[in-house]
Amino acid sequence: MQMFNRRFIAVCALMLSVLTPQLQAAPSQNTPVHRANQPQTLDRIIAVVNDGVITQNQLNSRVRSASMQLQRQKVQLPPPEFLRQQVLDQMITERTQVQVAQEAGIRVEDTELEQALNRIAANQKMTTQQMRQTVEKDGIAWPDFREEIRSQMMIARVREREVDAKVNVTPGEVDNFLANQSATGAGEEVHLAHIIIRIPEGASPETLNKLRMKAVSIDDQAKAGRDFAQLAATYSESNDAMQGGDLGFRPLDSLPQVMSSAIANLKPGQVSDVVRSPSGFHIVKLIARKGGSALPQIQQTHARHILIKVTEITSESEARQKINMVHSRLKNGEDFAALAKLYSQDGSAQKGGDLGWLYPGDTVPAFDQAMNALKIGEISNPVQSQFGFHIIQVLERRTTDVSQERQRQRATMALRQRKLEEANQEWVRQVRDRAYVEIRLDDQ
Repeated sequence: MQMFNRRFIAVCALMLSVLTPQLQAAPSQNTPVHRANQPQTLDRIIAVVNDGVITQNQLNSRVRSASMQLQRQKVQLPPPEFLRQQVLDQMITERTQVQVAQEAGIRVEDTELEQALNRIAANQKMTTQQMRQTVEKDGIAWPDFREEIRSQMMIARVREREVDAKVNVTPGEVDNFLANQSATGAGEEVHLAHIIIRIPEGASPETLNKLRMKAVSIDDQAKAGRDFAQLAATYSESNDAMQGGDLGFRPLDSLPQVMSSAIANLKPGQVSDVVRSPSGFHIVKLIARKGGSALPQIQQTHARHILIKVTEITSESEARQKINMVHSRLKNGEDFAALAKLYSQDGSAQKGGDLGWLYPGDTVPAFDQAMNALKIGEISNPVQSQFGFHIIQVLERRTTDVSQERQRQRATMALRQRKLEEANQEWVRQVRDRAYVEIRLDDQ
């Protein structure tokens, strides 16, 4: 069933998680941003990345955006030279990944880009025009912002090809995971922040020792009470450094092993010792814990829906008009199943829109939220998701223990997510380390 293609949803979730914080703070890497009433200076090359370059104006624009983002999060800014170096490092890492995507023949057409922009705006409860106004209010040119989104989409796609498609979970790994989980408990979520000091590929013992000492020094500062978010923004070599290293709440069982081990004996507010993975040295702060039970009970919902898709042929306004027409006919008493068979553009149409029993998280967030708000028998107003417009009806609900099959499915997903994070960190390191990079920050 197309709307529940977990692989597509995971890629979209990854893409949105990267893009959402940039709505007010993300100029393009590819084109300098020009601000009104500001004198223009001569541009120069700051870094050469393979066959591409990063210019002074591009770096200045990104530094301004990073500063604004940290200030909005009430994070004390790092010293200017550290912030500048951090932003440049992120730009180089992103640029190398875009170049790998281009070499692999990955392209994002304008129609795909427009659909992505519409989804991002909807996720922020804005129209695309409102999002554009917000972006331009921050002094970011709309064409630059569009190209930044295009680049992030290309990165998501090349990661799917180079990393996601190569990650497998074996039945034996699932068995071991479940055996360990039964002893430690399941369902716990943890709110983390982290700092990573990357280890270059083929690093010498001297380099390893130098990087370890750097990580230990940062760890000592964090344990002494220095603001963790500022330390992350100053030193962390991760894409979330400009968010203070904040990872939000994550399922404990889906974390990379190095992180779950680091926080095993921590209380909220405490900082781990330095731990090492193949990709670098890590420092983890446990902010909060919640949940946790060995055999959780879950509420399932039996629901059906009618879907009208937004496509290259059917515009958003046309799809909205059509779903409103169907909704009016339902309000006038027409049969839901009959209208689903007639109009729904989902694989469930021939079953009258019946989706069967759904677990939490089986559907996309917009659908899940609307469905959970309905009473049994109630029909929703039209609901928009990245797939189009839905009308949802809840048929019944039940509370059930997680079945053995479902436990194995959840274990497989958790293990896959754990492996994906580890594999992605290693892939990013390899792409960066194998690139030709020449930094000219000190050139005059």
